[in-house]
Amino acid sequence: MKKFALIGASGYIAPRHVQAIQATGNALVAAIDPHDNVGYLDAYYPDTAFFTEFERFDRYMDKLRGQNAGVDYVSVCSPNYLHDAHIKSALRWGADAICEKPLVLNPWNIDVLKKVEQETGHRIWTILQLRSHRSIIALKNKVDAAPEDKIFDVDLSYITSRGLWYYASWKGKEEKSGGIATNIGVHFFDMLSWIFGDLKQNIVHVHTHDQASGFQEYEKARVRWLLSIHEEDLPKEILANGQRTYRSISIEGEELEFSTGFDDLHTRVYEGIITKKGYGIEDAKKAIEIVHAVRSQKPAGLKGDYHPLVKNPHRPHPFSKK
Repeated sequence: MKKFALIGASGYIAPRHVQAIQATGNALVAAIDPHDNVGYLDAYYPDTAFFTEFERFDRYMDKLRGQNAGVDYVSVCSPNYLHDAHIKSALRWGADAICEKPLVLNPWNIDVLKKVEQETGHRIWTILQLRSHRSIIALKNKVDAAPEDKIFDVDLSYITSRGLWYYASWKGKEEKSGGIATNIGVHFFDMLSWIFGDLKQNIVHVHTHDQASGFQEYEKARVRWLLSIHEEDLPKEILANGQRTYRSISIEGEELEFSTGFDDLHTRVYEGIITKKGYGIEDAKKAIEIVHAVRSQKPAGLKGDYHPLVKNPHRPHPFSKK
């Protein structure tokens, strides 16, 4: 049985990590979050030592290590801009780190983490759960089996409505989350590069606080993509059904069944990590480079081959003073 600690225990994604720790037969011995709304832990690990101050958590982790009772893994579910700092702490406590995506916000941060891996002898693992989704695996197998000169036409749409709370949180601040393309899009860009190969062209048509869209050319695909957190971008039939999320991947006009199969993905990822078959720094690198490029370039506007659902956004930031 492996011993785990968790950083960012009150966040949205943390319960999936706790479930994965339990499902793989392991123990959660310590957790930290500035917020104390972590009552869900009672259903899994009521005896977990919990802290709201990182300094005290750090002291406790050092104490465990000094008693030869240190943890094997630290799961990092903190805000994106803190990932690299928390990963470094995990490795220096004598543990491997398991970090939610994005692993880091900028490509050059990866080089720093590689050095820490070398210095400590411990590994950094990342959560690229779409690579474990059965429909995505089937699509990759289909693309791999296609003729070498086959280029697929793909439309990717992910619209997930968010209320005003989003803009008040760290997720709504680009310097902390990386913006919409990074925060909700990084795992899709990882999926695209994993399936269709290296990125050859990357055009951004729109990039605002609530919508991002562009065109990408991979070795084996031409992709029009749209990410949005604004409910006005939802298709009318989705709105009519009272739904607030729309997820679609269309390949050559054929819709990929992608509505289910997410419940146990973190568990599958954890199973791979524990057997040393998980995804590491190099696996995360391409997607981080892609989202950084998206974030850094000036949008071209609605010209060329843009996504059919994209709208010319004139919506102000809800907290803008302009």
